[in-house]
Amino acid sequence: MPSLRFLPRLLGTGALAASGLTAYAVWEARAYTLRRVEVPVLPRGMRPLRVLHLSDIHMTPGQTRKQAWLRDLAGLEPDLVVDTGDNLAHRDAVPIVKDSLGSLLDVPGVFVHGSNDYFEPSLRNPLRYLLPDDGKRHTDVPQLPWPLLSQTFSSAGWLDLTNRRGSLTVGETTLALAGVDDPHLGYDRLDEVSGPADPGADLRLGVAHAPYLRVLDHYAAAGYDAILAGHTHGGQVCLPGGRALTTNCDLEPARARGLHRHPADSRPGDPGSAWMHVSAGLGTSPYARIRVACRPEATLLTLLPVT
Repeated sequence: MPSLRFLPRLLGTGALAASGLTAYAVWEARAYTLRRVEVPVLPRGMRPLRVLHLSDIHMTPGQTRKQAWLRDLAGLEPDLVVDTGDNLAHRDAVPIVKDSLGSLLDVPGVFVHGSNDYFEPSLRNPLRYLLPDDGKRHTDVPQLPWPLLSQTFSSAGWLDLTNRRGSLTVGETTLALAGVDDPHLGYDRLDEVSGPADPGADLRLGVAHAPYLRVLDHYAAAGYDAILAGHTHGGQVCLPGGRALTTNCDLEPARARGLHRHPADSRPGDPGSAWMHVSAGLGTSPYARIRVACRPEATLLTLLPVT
């Protein structure tokens, strides 16, 4: 047993290490990163389609660095923007989000909302995020101006996929689309987007904020080629190498972010299966602006013809 005279030194070393990790986590939460991913999902012979996937922006008026980084994304000149929710973290954030997206709002786009678009963030114990979901949802707080957010996106021409199906033509590509309201709150209505995806479309795309298995299973079984979601923050606080500890839903941590198949053991071409991209998102709760081994991100998906 070490002598008690070494205890202050050990405690001091531990406090220094914890302070260093916290400082790094605060820095990483602002280390905005663009991911580039290729997905072989279009019919043979078609031109590639560039899709910018945005999620979990969690904007507050004072986050000027994030706002400037978002404005620069317009230079990517995507063909389509897919926003999978949780844009807001403050009641005055809607005009800030609009300004930050800038000319991206002139690009064809689709959107759904997440729980943090609906309800004001509140101070909570961040360790609860690592515990099993107890089913409690914090809906006893003031609402955020999500109708204004919907109006802002819709007025720009973006398609609202809140428990809806729809279609778009982007360049030469026809898209059959379906989206659900936030599954984390239980707002998803799969019966309202039921039925097989349009077999005549070039691409069938399912959208949700939170990648709960019931939603992923529904889209894959209905014949959607790809599914886009967010919500997980990629785990937010991960082990070295980016291994997530939790997803804040029933999706397993191994698929907390990035491109995967659904079901997990399926292969391209298997009936009842789809590509799935889960964004780690750009933000955090304003009360816990930290990330570890999981940088905030937006993703430029280049959809390619199958070979």
